[in-house]
Formats: sequence, structure tokens, C-alpha cells
Amino acid sequence: MVKMRLVRMGDKKSPVYRIVVVDARKAATGEYIEKIGFYDPKSQPVTLTVDVEKAKDWLAKGVQPTETVKSLLVRAGALEKSEKLSPAKTKGKKSKKK
Repeated sequence: MVKMRLVRMGDKKSPVYRIVVVDARKAATGEYIEKIGFYDPKSQPVTLTVDVEKAKDWLAKGVQPTETVKSLLVRAGALEKSEKLSPAKTKGKKSKKK
């Protein structure tokens, strides 16, 4: 399965991300098929650069974006915002017993 996901780069406490197309079986920081964008959440204003044509081409081929990448693609205009919002993938925090 091929996915579209973020790869973290940058220094400690100042992350920047690449939006890449990668085989889902590869390591998170391993080699990727193609780089389609760049995201810097720390800059003011936030920097988001996406090659919309490449992103649409990969989505047409059936590549599944992660939830975060999907929201970034909607913001960049490469993907239509869906009416139905998918539930969060993470579980709630557990409370500590005293």
C-alpha cells in the first residue's frame, strides 16, 4: 500500500516537514517515492507549499493520505473538504490513579 505522509526534519524543537509519497511498509524516515510538498508550522505565517498537480495525480492513483496530510491538502486546495469528518485516530488520555 502506498501512503502520503509527513516526514519530520529540522532541528530539535524546530520541526519542518516534507509531504511525501511512500510505501507504507518503509520506515517513517526511510526513502520515499516522491516529495510533493513542504510544511513549516513554526514560521509566521505558517509555510505550506504543495505541488497540487502531483498531489491530485497521486490521489487519483489511489494513494491514501494520513489525517494530517489530508487536512493540509484541503488547506492547499488539492483536495475537497469532505462533509463527513472522520473520528480522531488517537485515544483519550488516561487519568492517573492516586
